[in-house]
Amino acid sequence: MVAAYLNNLDLSGLAEENLQARVRGMILMGLSNQEGHLVLATGNKSELSVGYSTIYGDAVGGFAPLMDVPKVDVWALANWRNEQAKIKGEVAPIPESSISKPPSAELRPGQQDSDSLPDYEELDAILARYVEQDQSAEQIIAAGFAADTVHRILSLTDRAEYKRRQYPPGPKVSGKAFGKDRRMPLTNKWAE
Repeated sequence: MVAAYLNNLDLSGLAEENLQARVRGMILMGLSNQEGHLVLATGNKSELSVGYSTIYGDAVGGFAPLMDVPKVDVWALANWRNEQAKIKGEVAPIPESSISKPPSAELRPGQQDSDSLPDYEELDAILARYVEQDQSAEQIIAAGFAADTVHRILSLTDRAEYKRRQYPPGPKVSGKAFGKDRRMPLTNKWAE
């Protein structure tokens, strides 16, 4: 199906990569409509913070259960859920490879999130300070994070506001969730 689009469009790079996610999203929404099911958006707070989602791709759905949960906590929850199953003598419901393989949008061969982001432990620590604690870049840098990394992450977070506004709703589980708790202007190149 992706090839059918690519044969008629001259796309390359990120535009071509995002097409895969959009076709997948279209298929999921079509099946949802046909079968009467609800598509769940799979993004977590870390990915949504820095814009690591494709509008009309992996951002499709009617509900986003993980949208306010940082990536490191998603992994911890997945491990906890598997442990609970093992205690009960059940098969672990979450494939171990989903937890242990390097994070990736899987839009091109060999792609990993670490190609363009710090590891998620560092990313989530920076995001917690910026998003939930309202710390400035200077405060985050003073806490020991590299200045270039902090400025890049804060810039990505500010620029991704338009994507978050289009994301499906989800539960609030943190002290400050995107949306009602934290909304930034979309226009005039607003930034910290």
